[in-house]
Formats: sequence, C-alpha cells, structure tokens
Amino acid sequence: MTPFEIGLMALGGMGLLVMGGMFVPIALILMSFLGVWAIKGSPILAAKMLGLAANDAIASYFFGVVPLFVLMGFIVSEAGIGRDAFAVANAMFRRIKGGLGVGTVAANAIFAAVTGISIASAAVFTKIAVPEMRRHGYTARFSVGVVAGSSVLGMLIPPSLLLILFGLLAEQSIGDLFVAGIVPGLLLAAFFGFGVIGMAIFAPNFVGSTLQAGADDDAMSGRELVLKALPITALIALVLGGIYRGFFTPVEAGAIGTIGALIIGLIKRSLSLPALWRVLVDTGLVTASVCFLIIAAQMYSRMLAFSGVPGAFGEMAAHADLDLLGLMLLYVGIVILLGMILDSSSIMLILVPLMLPIIIPLGVDLVWFGIVTVIAVEIGLLTPPFGISVYVIKSTLDDDEVSLGDIFIGAAPFALLMLVCLGLIIVFPSIATGLLN
Repeated sequence: MTPFEIGLMALGGMGLLVMGGMFVPIALILMSFLGVWAIKGSPILAAKMLGLAANDAIASYFFGVVPLFVLMGFIVSEAGIGRDAFAVANAMFRRIKGGLGVGTVAANAIFAAVTGISIASAAVFTKIAVPEMRRHGYTARFSVGVVAGSSVLGMLIPPSLLLILFGLLAEQSIGDLFVAGIVPGLLLAAFFGFGVIGMAIFAPNFVGSTLQAGADDDAMSGRELVLKALPITALIALVLGGIYRGFFTPVEAGAIGTIGALIIGLIKRSLSLPALWRVLVDTGLVTASVCFLIIAAQMYSRMLAFSGVPGAFGEMAAHADLDLLGLMLLYVGIVILLGMILDSSSIMLILVPLMLPIIIPLGVDLVWFGIVTVIAVEIGLLTPPFGISVYVIKSTLDDDEVSLGDIFIGAAPFALLMLVCLGLIIVFPSIATGLLN
C-alpha cells in the first residue's frame, strides 16, 4: 500500500470517527498516529515523530498570544464592558429606523474589538440586547437573529481567536492577520447595519413595530456617553493601535490589553475576587482546549506531509484547469458545508493543513486566505444543524417561547449578508490586504 493510499484511508477514517461522535482532536491524533505508523512501519518511530510535532506546535513564543487575549476577553466580559458598549451604541443609533438593532450590531462590533470570542458576544448580548429589543416592539425571531448574526463579528474583528489559530497553523504573522481583519470586519458590520435598516423598512412584519428607543428612560447625557465610551475606546486604541504602530508585538499587546482591562474593571468596581477566579479558571480551560487543538493539527499536518496527499491533490487541481477563483469557490463551499456539522476550530484544523500545500505554489497571499477562511467558517456559526452561536443564545436565553428554529430563521438574513461580503473579499482581495500594502 502506497503512502498516498494510507493518507486517504487516514482521512476517511478520521471522517468516520468524527461523524460517529468522537472529539475532533482525538480523531486527528489517533488517525495521524496510525497513518504514520503504517507509512514508516514502526509504532515507536511514529510516536516519537508525533511527539516532536506536539512539542513544535506549542514551543513557539507566539503561542503566548492565546492565553493573553483569552484572559483579556474574559476580563472585559466580566467587567460589564459589553453593557457599556450596548448603551453607547443605542444612544448613537436609537433614532434610526430599526436603530436598536443597528445599535446591537455596533455594540457587538465594539465588544469584538476587545474580546475576539464570538461565544462571549452571543452570551453577553443575549442577556443585554434581546430583552431591550423585545421591550421596544421587535419580534423575538428578529431580536435573537440580530444577536446571533452580529456575534460572529468577534471572530473577524481583531483580536480574534480564529485569526490567532490560523496564524499558528499557517505560520503567518498574527499582527498582519489582525490588521487585515479590520476592514473586512467593519465592512461586515456595515452590511449588518444596513441590512437591519432595510429589513425594518421593507419587512416590518419580520422585524416588528420597532418603537423608537428615544424615551426618557433611554436618554443619555453627553457626559454619561463619554464616560461609558472612553474606557472601551482607550482599550481598543491601546491594543490595536499598539500593534499597528509597531509599539509592541501581538503577544505584548495581549499582556498590555489584559492589564488595561483589569485596571478598567477595578476602577468600575465590577471585578470581585470570585469573579477574577472564574475568569482565571475559564481562561485556563479555553487555553488548554486551544492547545490540544493545535497539537492535534500539527500531528495531522505531519501525517499529511508524509503521505503526500496534499501534493497529489494540488496536482489534481492543476490538471483540472481550475483557476484561483474556481479553487476558492470550491474551498469556500466545502467550508460552509462542514460548518453545518462541525465547529469552527475543527473545520480549520481539518482543512487548512490540507489546503496550504495546494495554494502556496499558486502564490496566494496567505493573510488574505486566512481572512476568507475565517469568514467562511463564521457562516457555519449560523447554519443548522450545528450553529454553535445559535445554541449559545438558546441556552443563555432560557425562553421556551423562542425555539432553535426561530433563532436559525432570525439569523438566516445575516448568513446571506456574510456570503455577499465574502464574495466581495474573494473578488477584491485588497479589501483585506489594503492596510498592509
């Protein structure tokens, strides 16, 4: 049996294990070990080679960016900055048709710029925005749909955990990926905002009565607006401005941002000792999970390299006369289909190591490829039957009147808007790479 055939069998076996319910990293590690064993003919050699792969995966200095940005995100969430972001955004947009929905999108964009975790955004704004939107006459479907749709901004607007994961998998500059995610993230937020206004005008039955949030109880003085907006703005400027201006590396930015978020939380007196302990525990759990994912991905990449599967697929693509656009459309279609059954990190772990050897010889800008990948993966956060953001909203909302189907229906227009935005970025790569150039 040739290494190529062994590699194909390992891929097939991994797919069967994942579909059977096995945790994706475990399936990756198991099939990688069996694949290298079959190729090299020695289980001891396979274990040693995969052990080296595991060490290489997390030995890099840049891996430190993961726990630091995760810690900053949890501190920001615990400190109530999400509530402040919603209050500021609502004050800015409350007089527009569908303004509270636009404010929710804007608040999620602001929150994304200091967290980078979509699940955190979904949980926070389900508690904050959904009750307010329903109080002002929006339908339940639209209210949860806005939160579900805009929550995915956390995985694109930097700092983003998925961009960090892609940077580690593809060995690309995390700082460059962060900068490249700014314009696409803002563009997607603008698409969502105009989409909300359009739905409020042309689909009033879907959106609801949308009473204007301009009553006295919603009013905010200029001084209150500044006091709520200043800490968020300062933290965003500190982290992203520091990276963009070259004052510090992404790892240092994560540390500085964490200190800044901690100071803001202490000044606001919203961080207690039990809350800090919860933050540290949650950070440890997420970091360990991401670490395990990256180790599994590195082992999987080594097995693929030994088998020669990516190179063979690259030759097939070359002989199939697929241009770059055709190849990217095929890739995006596969990512979106996998998004219906797998979570975001698992999709990247499976596909990115397989695609890199195929697209690198084509001279593709890997930073642009990373942005395309993350947006395509994000669409999977909103598609049934998996749609992890939808499940987070359902569990956080705890309302029997709002079903999973209602949330998926509410999120559908935002998934379509994401497809349009993704198409623009594929056709016009400078949207992602313009700031870098």
